[in-house]
Amino acid sequence: MNNPLDKLEAFKLDVLKEVGNIGAGNAATALSCLLDKPVDMKVPTVSLIPFEQIADKVGGFEQVVVAIFLRVEGDAPGNMFFLIHEDSAKKLLKNLLSIEVQDDASYSEMEFSALSEIGNILAGSYLSSLADFTRLSMSPTVPAIAVDMAGAILSYGLMQYGEMGDSALLIDTKFMEDRESLEGHFFLIPDPDSFDKIFSALGVPTE
Repeated sequence: MNNPLDKLEAFKLDVLKEVGNIGAGNAATALSCLLDKPVDMKVPTVSLIPFEQIADKVGGFEQVVVAIFLRVEGDAPGNMFFLIHEDSAKKLLKNLLSIEVQDDASYSEMEFSALSEIGNILAGSYLSSLADFTRLSMSPTVPAIAVDMAGAILSYGLMQYGEMGDSALLIDTKFMEDRESLEGHFFLIPDPDSFDKIFSALGVPTE
């Protein structure tokens, strides 16, 4: 006999995957308008993971990543991170924006600004998609950007905004460019109780 809880979790993921797909479509359209060139994006996986597994998804706590971080305000507050490996960030700058980044670890103000804008568009697109589905008020703050170890980035988020929820929504986003795919990891970490508000607004039982 099928476990009703398993069906519930599968239904939740189906809803969140639809949010991810619509968000990716909106982000691709927004980036295409910004760059005046076609941008193809795909969402290969959408999953709910425990907070402590976030760093593992990007290579571990000591993996150096480029991170765009912002706070979600409104009816279901939380934190959002867009994490991407440095080599992928540099390819993204080169392929999408024709910006040639040096091999060292430093970034110019223009490069940071470009990456921040891409992260901002992604976050805003996914958040708008989720807000449309739930009819909850959800708005992003101005994003912050940093290059650091994944563990330090996540710790910063905890220090800035206190306790985070137990689970994170992970959307693995792939930018497709001339048959080459560049993958970034997008995390939404609602505050405690915010997931219940989101699923309740979607008409999904939380128990």
